[in-house]
Amino acid sequence: MNTENLHYFEKAPIAKAVAHFAVPMMLGMSMTVIYSILNAFFLGTLHNTAMLTALALTLPLFAVIMALGNLIGIGSGTFISRLLGEKKYEDVKNVSSFAVYSSLALGLIVLAVGYPLIDSIVHGLGATTDSFGFTKDYVTVMLIGSPIILLFFTLENIVRSEGSAIISMIGMILSVVVNIILDALVIFVFHWDVIGVASATVISNLVAAAYYAFHLGYKSSFLTISIKWFKITKDILSNVFKIGVPVFVMSVFMGVMSLVMNHFLVEYGDQAIAGFGISSRLLQLPEVVLMGLCEGVVPLIAYSFTANKLRMKHTIGFTIKTIAALAVVFGFIVYLISDHLIGLFTNDPQLIEKGSYILHVTFLSLFITGMTTLFTGIFQATAQGTAATIMSVIQGITLIPVLYIANRMNGFHGVIWSIVIADAVAFLVGAVMLYVLRNRLQPDLDSLVQ
Repeated sequence: MNTENLHYFEKAPIAKAVAHFAVPMMLGMSMTVIYSILNAFFLGTLHNTAMLTALALTLPLFAVIMALGNLIGIGSGTFISRLLGEKKYEDVKNVSSFAVYSSLALGLIVLAVGYPLIDSIVHGLGATTDSFGFTKDYVTVMLIGSPIILLFFTLENIVRSEGSAIISMIGMILSVVVNIILDALVIFVFHWDVIGVASATVISNLVAAAYYAFHLGYKSSFLTISIKWFKITKDILSNVFKIGVPVFVMSVFMGVMSLVMNHFLVEYGDQAIAGFGISSRLLQLPEVVLMGLCEGVVPLIAYSFTANKLRMKHTIGFTIKTIAALAVVFGFIVYLISDHLIGLFTNDPQLIEKGSYILHVTFLSLFITGMTTLFTGIFQATAQGTAATIMSVIQGITLIPVLYIANRMNGFHGVIWSIVIADAVAFLVGAVMLYVLRNRLQPDLDSLVQ
């Protein structure tokens, strides 16, 4: 690890250290939100609804592939940060090499299993007769590119784990910029429609993965892509998967929760679904900002857990204050101009009114979701696999019964408020677990949850 990264891990003022790790992550994740909007925009210029439908239908598949990459990447990354705090530099090389080649192997397994089942996968995603061909094209490219996509997400996480937050951000932004350029080329120049957009995503991931691999091979002091350091041990598997599996489970539950919400909203008409869809898009930006903050500080927390637990306590305290401040700022903006924000997407007065109401309610849980993300990050960083698993599934498990009961008791309003209730339950569970584990993490940590 270079001297600058070591300084931010060990000696920089807490606010400066948190900014060093979190701001690049927040910016990089915000760029991915912008990319997802522009990706649909380029395909939308072809004025073919079936193509846009295919793009939407394949989101769960991409989410699963991304989740598998994060399974290896986040699991390995938090372990690497803890090992750096313990000065076990050879072990760091073993874990980083394991992450690189296991992600490639997992991607090849996805390809080998998925390719013969393409038609079944496309049907399972909900493709109609009109969108089946386009959806199959997209799925085919995604499966072929799955080793590259998994590698990209894995490398992004382990690069960040050694404190190279700027490098991590550059890689994410590079992927977005290359993707946008390629989207324009394949749509307007080569006229490749869905296959072109899918190929652009894979190629942009390849470019960013190559950038990260160059950093690991030539710039990083302790991370490596050399296969000679590859090793599979019980210790590596245990530490990687006890954190990585909960991350994967959480990603799957998020997709399931979205499907369940749509199922309940269908009975209240298109305006309810449209209003929820618009408010979700608007909520996405502040959510990824808070997520970037919480995920960005995970390497700092993990390093401090093994090197300086008092610094870990101060880092967590400062992050909580920052989450609160950002939630207040975002909430204030929303409550002032919610009608205008919904109006960016529609001129239907009834939809604006309904969407504004949904936006007000869902923004109430912004601080809570920020805190639950931080709780999960703390458990990941400190190798509390059971607690991380519970945090990954509790919201999904809670939402379904809450939705059913709230829908029966209060109809549409109950469905919308159920999100806040489920988030609150997850927050309380996380706070209780943090309190129970306080002595294992840090004797003074109880002051943060009282």
